[in-house]
Amino acid sequence: MSTLNTEANLPCPDDFYQVLTDMHRDLSDEQSADVNARLILLLSNHIGDQSVLEEAMRIAREHIS
Repeated sequence: MSTLNTEANLPCPDDFYQVLTDMHRDLSDEQSADVNARLILLLSNHIGDQSVLEEAMRIAREHIS
């Protein structure tokens, strides 16, 4: 069973953030939510580890107030 890596792991995080925000440029709120959902499903399939994905969802939800 793997665990979620929460340490900095991107060689160029600012570059990734720019590409991520560019992906949403000129999209409606609905289109933006759709592209986020598609990205989540693609990356989840790539990760392929249910326990890691559940841990990520739990951690993501912890910070919602």
